Amino acid sequence: MTAVPNHALRQLRAGKLAIGLGVSQSRTVAIAQIAKTSGFDWMFIDCEHSSMDLDTAAQISTAALTVGVTPVVRVSGLEHWHASRILDNGAQGIVVPHVESRQEAQRVANSCRFPPVGKRSMGGGLAQVGYKSMPIGDVARVVNEETLVVVMIESPAGVANCDEIASTPGIDALLIGTNDLCFEMGIPGQFNDPRVSET
Repeated sequence: MTAVPNHALRQLRAGKLAIGLGVSQSRTVAIAQIAKTSGFDWMFIDCEHSSMDLDTAAQISTAALTVGVTPVVRVSGLEHWHASRILDNGAQGIVVPHVESRQEAQRVANSCRFPPVGKRSMGGGLAQVGYKSMPIGDVARVVNEETLVVVMIESPAGVANCDEIASTPGIDALLIGTNDLCFEMGIPGQFNDPRVSET
């Protein structure tokens, strides 16, 4: 009993690059095939800064699963339902912005993983297993194994706590949000400032 393989997560676990395509303006499922044909491993479906709604993100995510491109959705906040709703509807990865502490990282991990690893609620049939009829415990286990959970570090507080955040069980990767980090540091747009590389 298996889930659709999470190609991006497997690449990362093998120490290889996983190249993604940012999706914020596309509104049709054709973008999944375009990403596959173009050689991308995953899609960064942006629901934080675009006007894309949950239904569109879910349709693109499900289409991506069928062609072997990992759908990763950046949600707009820490509330558990931002992550769990799109995971219930096709996403294989979640990126959560503005995480500043181990407690917030644990909250994110709990929202994205089924028990006993996290506290995500089971809603029923899932695209990640092809809507197959499987024992519910097996569904939880294989989906947990194939879910990528990323938190964004976008403030000096997040940088200061990044070791604790990274070691939080259920968190797979950290992503530096340089735009917001520079704003928080009082140096907007100054990506080459030595303070950025030092942090």
